[in-house]
Amino acid sequence: MKLIVGLGNPGVKYAKTRHNVGFLVVEALSRIFNLQFSILKHKSEIFLGKDIILIKPQTFMNLSGEAVAAVKSYYKIETSDIWVIHDDVDFEAGKMKIQVGGGSAGHNGLKSIIETLGESDFVRFRVGVGRPVNVNIPVEDFVLQNLTGGEAIDKCAAAVEIALEKGIERAMNEYNK
Repeated sequence: MKLIVGLGNPGVKYAKTRHNVGFLVVEALSRIFNLQFSILKHKSEIFLGKDIILIKPQTFMNLSGEAVAAVKSYYKIETSDIWVIHDDVDFEAGKMKIQVGGGSAGHNGLKSIIETLGESDFVRFRVGVGRPVNVNIPVEDFVLQNLTGGEAIDKCAAAVEIALEKGIERAMNEYNK
């Protein structure tokens, strides 16, 4: 069983922002796998599939670890079977990298998950949203602006599909170019 976590912030205000790339990918995956929203518990929106659980934590980004830990515990998921999809300002928009383990790189959602789980050996789908062109816009404000284009969403959803079908190493070889 894989637990696929899309990071984001709940609410209409944040729905289409760069910071909600994870939510947008989970929504795309729920359509691809024909999973209907089924549960609102464990501080998450949960989509249940045969071999996957998709979640959108409803705790706001900085407390994502609470939701991930609750779902992990309830469904008895190993940390190595947790895949987290999140925005990354260190990659230009539309680029993506898959990696296993690592630090938070300043991402508060990842920081919360690492602190709450006490380990970091989960898979990350790092979806590029770029950095602000205007140096007067702080990164914190930039990621809360609307995402432009859906290429990153489709690319990440396809990478998750490949990883589920052929393994994470195969997806890494194909998408980490």
